[in-house]
Amino acid sequence: MSDCLILVDLQNDYFAGGTMELVDTDKAVANAQRLLAKFRESNLPVVHIQHIAARPGATFFLPETHGAEIHALVAPQEGERVVVKNFPNSFRDTALLDILQQGNITNLTICGAMSHMCIDATTRAAFDLGFNCVVAEDACATRDLVFKGQTIRAAEVHAAFMAALAVPYAKIESTDEIINGMASNELL
Repeated sequence: MSDCLILVDLQNDYFAGGTMELVDTDKAVANAQRLLAKFRESNLPVVHIQHIAARPGATFFLPETHGAEIHALVAPQEGERVVVKNFPNSFRDTALLDILQQGNITNLTICGAMSHMCIDATTRAAFDLGFNCVVAEDACATRDLVFKGQTIRAAEVHAAFMAALAVPYAKIESTDEIINGMASNELL
């Protein structure tokens, strides 16, 4: 059994000055950076997911823009894989499954953005493909949503999606819980 960190869509457009700024993205990327450092220190594989907009009329993650670049705090290092995707599910029409299977990966730690979109879609797909998943809830971010004229605050959107993923799709843990579990070899 092997563990892998999946960093989903931590790209500049989701941060201050970007075209789709999320709530508390700075907190999420700081925690993702801590996870990334721990996985690197432990010589465990890391896969960066980068969304590039392919949909007509898209307003963010446009090809060859600064906004589509992976944020500097979690930028890939030499030897770390970057999987480019065009859909919320990181497995759809990408090489992610092949990469994980070739690495004999069975356990995934997932973080990034957006909680209600790509984190949800990727985690559910990973579970359906047989992976054991942990979502680092404090290393994920989302935004306010509007439904039938009512604004649902980002914190509520995030909490609802973490609660929905908790059974049976993933263990939902904080960055500290994950790092402490790695220190005691109890990641999953």
